[in-house]
Amino acid sequence: MRRGGILMHLSSLPSPWGIGTMGREAHGFVDFLAAAGQSVWQILPIGPTSYGDSPYQSFSSFAGNPYLIDLDVLAAEGLLKGGEYRDLNWGGDPARVDYGALYEHRRPVLQAAVRRLLAAPPADYGAFCAANADWLADYALFMALKQSHGGRTWQEWEEPFRRREAAALTAFRGENREEIAFWQAVQYLFFRQWGVLKAYANSRGVSILGDMPLYLSGDSADVWAHPELFQLDEALRPTEVAGCPPDGFSADGQLWGNPLFNWEQMEKDGFSWWRRRVEYQRSIYDLLRIDHFRGLAAYYAIPRDEPTARNGRWRRGPGMKLLGALGQGGGIIAEDLGFLDDDVRELLRQSGYPGMKVLEFAFDSRESGDYLPHNYVRRCVVYIGTHDNDTALGWMAHAPAADVKKAVDYLHLTPEEGFHWGLMRGAWSSVGELAVVQMQDLLGLGSEARMNIPSTVGGNWCWRMLPGAAAQELSARVRRQMELYQRLG
Repeated sequence: MRRGGILMHLSSLPSPWGIGTMGREAHGFVDFLAAAGQSVWQILPIGPTSYGDSPYQSFSSFAGNPYLIDLDVLAAEGLLKGGEYRDLNWGGDPARVDYGALYEHRRPVLQAAVRRLLAAPPADYGAFCAANADWLADYALFMALKQSHGGRTWQEWEEPFRRREAAALTAFRGENREEIAFWQAVQYLFFRQWGVLKAYANSRGVSILGDMPLYLSGDSADVWAHPELFQLDEALRPTEVAGCPPDGFSADGQLWGNPLFNWEQMEKDGFSWWRRRVEYQRSIYDLLRIDHFRGLAAYYAIPRDEPTARNGRWRRGPGMKLLGALGQGGGIIAEDLGFLDDDVRELLRQSGYPGMKVLEFAFDSRESGDYLPHNYVRRCVVYIGTHDNDTALGWMAHAPAADVKKAVDYLHLTPEEGFHWGLMRGAWSSVGELAVVQMQDLLGLGSEARMNIPSTVGGNWCWRMLPGAAAQELSARVRRQMELYQRLG
């Protein structure tokens, strides 16, 4: 079945309260998707973000981001009063997320809501905590400890807390019950709103495609609670960290800094932590993209104290041992971009997962992959660019002239049609089963709307769509393209 989809993170929705949320605008965007003939809404990871605001660096691989909770919904439920949040300064630019304002204001607002929630807990509150106890208890304790330490990473805590000594944790729980309960209740509020939004999307024929980062942040509840599952030394510091080697895009490579998995240890119990992780992710999304899939075939390991990624080395990943343990089932997409070799291609073939094709790479003289549409197989997901790439018009403006000319000649791009519409036509008309375009491209925005520039800190993850931009005439034009290319799904 041929389908179309749009990539836009929840944070990029309009809202008066500093960031896109799961409220009215999210439901309105579902209506836009349905009217435009789109059957897939792709979002970025929804976990709580840490320093740098990246959704790929989260405090938990299970928890939801408190920033995405809709405050108007809480007010409608009687958990907030208008004066507790409507008069606060959430930032002055509706086209950008102001993370500083969110950091300052969100916690006290949510504390007010949680006080009212816990004064008379809903009937399903206890069941939620019990069903998620295997991650929620550690996450709430981790966040409470982090709060008590001024936000410092767990590696900087006192030894009894770093090493999770039972006596120290028991004493802390006893002295900080209210703080721990706050973090648990916030997760209840998040997933209650998430469940309503997902059910509404599904009722309109829209599936939500979520994104699961391969690696975890070193400063996360997961690494703190399960250090044996990661490549850490006796002092609980990573021996090597994750990244990508130098290439035509970066002379120093990419130094991500995430701790690496201890695959040998994980294999001993049949990858139970990974099985739980993927099972959980598949329960909250309809479709799931595994980020950096090539790291399962072989991963790039960089010595801990290296200033760049130049001196790393490749190590063999778990491959089909892990994927076999995850079991069969559809709905998983492999982000198989970057440093493809025969091992990655074979792992993709054995897994049966569809891979990704990126049109901007098709015309990039630095890229050696088979991203030109005439090379596509039916079972793939086609993009112009992902959140890590420039927008279509940004790419046209800044790519080398020879690369742009190749795209113009290959796709017969014209200014009359609009270069961004021509690039989207290239994705929609391809043989790929699913074609996903960024909302920024539908709106014809340039590099100012780019979501992320890899290996940079500051200014990323901020773009927001202005109110009213997802207009009826735009949905009608997109729907016509879906009819032409038989992607109404």
